[in-house]
Amino acid sequence: MKLLEVFLDKALAFLPAVIAVAGVTLAIVVARFLLNKRYAGRPNSRFQIQLITLLLSFVGLLVIILTLPLSDTRTGQLLSLIGILLSAAIALSSTTFLGNIMAGLMLRAVRSFRPGDFVRVGEQFGRVSEQGLFHTEIQTEDRDLTTMPNLYLVTNPVKVIRASGTLITAEVSLGYDVPRTKVEPLLLEAAEATGLTEPFVQVMQLGDFSITYRVAGLLTEVKHVISSRSRLHENMLDSLHNGGVEIVSPTFMNTRAFDPGREFIPKESALATTPDTPKVAPESVVFDKADEAESLEKLQERYDTLGTDIEQAREQLKEASTESDKARLEAEISRLEQSREHLADYITQRSESDRKD
Repeated sequence: MKLLEVFLDKALAFLPAVIAVAGVTLAIVVARFLLNKRYAGRPNSRFQIQLITLLLSFVGLLVIILTLPLSDTRTGQLLSLIGILLSAAIALSSTTFLGNIMAGLMLRAVRSFRPGDFVRVGEQFGRVSEQGLFHTEIQTEDRDLTTMPNLYLVTNPVKVIRASGTLITAEVSLGYDVPRTKVEPLLLEAAEATGLTEPFVQVMQLGDFSITYRVAGLLTEVKHVISSRSRLHENMLDSLHNGGVEIVSPTFMNTRAFDPGREFIPKESALATTPDTPKVAPESVVFDKADEAESLEKLQERYDTLGTDIEQAREQLKEASTESDKARLEAEISRLEQSREHLADYITQRSESDRKD
């Protein structure tokens, strides 16, 4: 009987801690459910969910410790130990997961890029498809997904293509026998045919056997950066060949056993006169996930903007003095609320569809 009484006393002593564990677990599960519902449709929702879950877990751990059947001295020692371990973890965060958390917070605060932007980090180039608390995911030109720790992004230079436009460049080496005044107009013609604005040509290098020219122009539609580079090279070939300029290496030109007057320019084929067949933009296939992330973020921005417009309209309604102004503002508020509700339903459907895919 004494053993049973001792066991019951010990069990009753740990009962508050057991209840605390169950309560903390239930709170985290409910919080995750509500957060998933609250941030549905937001491409960066994982970041907020992970951060809030981490904070709830830390608070829950403190609550469990406080409910343990320990003396005040032991409880204080245990809390001090957790504080020391946390301080040591923060001190060593450059090589631990806490370093990625801090780096993720920094990236969110600086906000130098967001889902859908083109970035280059070291040898990696692609569009941002997801930003998390620990990592950032980009979709490369091969349509593959590359995950990089946030700490890596903070400690390495990140090149971001501006949404307002970027320079598209290409280089070609031509012999000294081709006049520069003949080459530059042809390269400018190729840049304009590609759709680049404010094109210019530079002489990059005077080599031993050839001159290196660089043509560049501003591309305002950055989503087509890959296909625009390809089109620029295509148009350079066509423009130079149509202008009577050979594009051959100096070695080939100096060692071939042909008549010096013969030109190595492809003859115009019958296919050149036929209408161009529709081409699939490579960006639509390569960056499908990044496009979806960018689209969802823009929809969420529109949703937030509608909320701001509704608040402004309500403030104007309070200050309206005539009945006609009040009726007009009430109709405007009703229209904005309906639009916001429809948009919220669409964002939720898109988010659920993306998760299934």
